[in-house]
Amino acid sequence: MYRKIVAVALFVSFIAMATSGLMMFFIEKPSFTIQMHPVHKLFGLVMILSVIGHLSFNLKSIVSYVKNRSVAIFGGVMVCLLVMLYGVALNNAVPSEIAIPMDKLAAQAESSE
Repeated sequence: MYRKIVAVALFVSFIAMATSGLMMFFIEKPSFTIQMHPVHKLFGLVMILSVIGHLSFNLKSIVSYVKNRSVAIFGGVMVCLLVMLYGVALNNAVPSEIAIPMDKLAAQAESSE
């Protein structure tokens, strides 16, 4: 039963994250991003919990997949790409004269829901 719940939660959270993320990607308005943020954030947490459950059920299979050299290389490349993109994003700070008012407005918008 727990396995089925985890599978459904993972599927629904993936749909929610994918659709909200794609909408924010294509509708490039900060106001829309703030509007979608609660959905994206909540289902992001649901997805994390679901992935933890999924990994607990399928860890042996995943480890056996990674023993394949090409899969391990692909995984390593993906991890390197992720780390590099985080590095670029974290070193691309928004100037404080823009960020502070933006953060205040975002907090104001989220609290008015």
